[in-house]
Amino acid sequence: MRTQFPDFRLGKVLATSFTATLTERRGGAVERIPTPQRLADWLAVSGLAVESCTDAQLALARELRESIHAAATAAALHETLPAPAVRVINDRSAQGQAAAALTPDGERRWRLGSASSVEDALGVIAADAISIIAGERDGKLALCASPTCQAAFFDTSQSRTRRWCDMNTCGNQQKKARLKAKNPGASRNGAL
Repeated sequence: MRTQFPDFRLGKVLATSFTATLTERRGGAVERIPTPQRLADWLAVSGLAVESCTDAQLALARELRESIHAAATAAALHETLPAPAVRVINDRSAQGQAAAALTPDGERRWRLGSASSVEDALGVIAADAISIIAGERDGKLALCASPTCQAAFFDTSQSRTRRWCDMNTCGNQQKKARLKAKNPGASRNGAL
């Protein structure tokens, strides 16, 4: 029987989607890549398929994830980037050997090397984080307004005023909480 894991929270931005493999950081944290195979699953759905993953590679991935989260949080708050996080991001980027490839339909895909494909995938994620944190892409880093989440996300909305990392999770939870606070009897009567 296969163990059931929480769903991935996939966004359009690779680096911040990767940080969302640990959610509810300020509440009851939910680890979405608890095993090496689960990391391989996340990489596959993110366009970075690998054949296998080891415990050591999972540890490298988690270290990168937390470094990206720390650096993105500092950037969103206009604070100095933490040196240890910058070092990890730079090291993972330099260790990756992935190559960008153009598909016949004009999209970019990543071609990972065969010997160290997990490290290559982590290099792609680190490079994506660098481009976001360095301000090279159109958008801005922000932090989720949910008090239990506070995930870093990349806001590409026209007004750059997005409040939630994901409207279907954090945004809806906060709206329900506000409605319940305004109408405490509504949930007992089945209105919510």
